[in-house]
Amino acid sequence: MNDGILDDRRKALEEEFFAKQNQRLLRQLRETTDARAKVDALAAASGITDPAVLAQLAAIDLSSDTVAALSLVPLIEVAWADGSLDAREQTALLTAAEQAGLSKGSASHQLLEAWLKERPSPQVLATWKAYVAVLSATMDAQARQALKQDLLSRARTVAGAAGGFLGLGNRISNAEQAVLTELEQAFA
Repeated sequence: MNDGILDDRRKALEEEFFAKQNQRLLRQLRETTDARAKVDALAAASGITDPAVLAQLAAIDLSSDTVAALSLVPLIEVAWADGSLDAREQTALLTAAEQAGLSKGSASHQLLEAWLKERPSPQVLATWKAYVAVLSATMDAQARQALKQDLLSRARTVAGAAGGFLGLGNRISNAEQAVLTELEQAFA
């Protein structure tokens, strides 16, 4: 009789063990499937097919809904160059977002608002650089130059928004100029 009870208990423990293993494997499969779907959506939204760049985009929690905010990373970096954002820089960034088509309340706009409150990690700029490198490789020289000039022009507008003293003097600080130079080099 004890053998029957022990045998039943053994079977119950085995079933419990395998049920937990199955749950763990199913959870891993779902996570892998979700991650793959996220990368596929990012590829569709961004036009990027390079797996390494897509992995970087996913690593900074960009989604197909927020990839549009990536175009504003250079402007954010310039604005944060001196360690803080002032009201004029924020206004310039929000104007640039509106001009880029980021509608208020959208996921991309919400991400921008988060970046206005807290400086993004250095990984965000590194990801933008990888994105620009891949994007530039798909463009002819004229289109690449036009993109570069447009981006640097918008970044300079943000950099000059709060600079100078009483509107006089050099409106772009040394820290902002260093970021502008770094952005320009991303196109090389």
